[in-house]
Amino acid sequence: MTPLEALALELLSIPSVTGAEGALADHLERRARAAGFARVARAGDSLALWPHPPRGGHPRLLLLGHLDTVPPAGANPPRLEAGRLFGLGASDMKCADALLLTVLEAARARPAAADLVGVLYAREEGPFDASGLPEVAAAAPEAFAGVDLALALEPTDNHLELGCLGTLHAWVRFQGQAAHSARPWQGRNAIHAAAPLLERLAALAPRDVVQEGLTFREVCSATLVRCEGARNVVPREFALNLNLRFAPDRSLPEAEAHLEAFVREAVGEAAWARGEVRVEVTDRCPAGAVVGRNALLEGLLAAGAGRVERRAKQAWTDVGRLSAWGIPAANFGPGAPAQAHQAGEWCSRAALADADALFRAWLWGR
Repeated sequence: MTPLEALALELLSIPSVTGAEGALADHLERRARAAGFARVARAGDSLALWPHPPRGGHPRLLLLGHLDTVPPAGANPPRLEAGRLFGLGASDMKCADALLLTVLEAARARPAAADLVGVLYAREEGPFDASGLPEVAAAAPEAFAGVDLALALEPTDNHLELGCLGTLHAWVRFQGQAAHSARPWQGRNAIHAAAPLLERLAALAPRDVVQEGLTFREVCSATLVRCEGARNVVPREFALNLNLRFAPDRSLPEAEAHLEAFVREAVGEAAWARGEVRVEVTDRCPAGAVVGRNALLEGLLAAGAGRVERRAKQAWTDVGRLSAWGIPAANFGPGAPAQAHQAGEWCSRAALADADALFRAWLWGR
């Protein structure tokens, strides 16, 4: 077992479901202070770490990882088995957190080609507005100032995933009139009123948007329904949750306007004008911009020696938030996207070792 793998298993052994990251944050804070980091800043259960004081004339690289995991989906004790590290959050993203900390500790011993700052933050898996990232940014704004590149160590199979989709969640609420199901003509079935919208959704093709040679697929899906009442009553109310994953060419206001216009067209102007349908946006996350020419990114690709591909991030990450803050950001991590949030989640030992070797080649030339 390598020291990096041992650290990953150590982090996997400390539960940190969203909202309960305190024990893990305590553990990492103690480790960083014991390692003699130049500065450790804490905000709630989030940390900003400087392995050494900033130097003049060096690019600034911000490495980010989140501490939280989704709730467990079954027994998956931390372990090494058949070339894999198992445990809740192995791919998303405790193995990457271990890599991040290892890179910072290496920079403490020998400064890298870039000035490094690490941020390990809480509540990424929850709602956008509840994330610990703005909290630590407010407590330690200098960690985010003058950054030439921010790298979110989200699972990407060790490929460089640029930009990210934005995401909106909205309840579309249909108002009908209750009636006995034996005499449905005496009411107006709120579930049936949603049929035109569901038909439009089922027929909706992805919208492809190309930026910097990368294709993002904008999609919209119904993901939840809500309806209360008895089984022999035509329902008065029905709600449908829509999740729009929108491409980086749309701003948040543009995405909201697009979703409302789509619903309005599907249900018809008459129903909309009568107030029988309304849209309530409940969560919104901005899309992430695709970084163009960037010396640090080019260095990462060169260190990958053809093994690292440029890809579009067909999901949301905090690259979207960082882009909104004016920070060039991208995604790169050893975890497997297909393993994120899965029962029996694992991260490949080979992928973790490859990522470690790539960082050392990129930042130290070895």
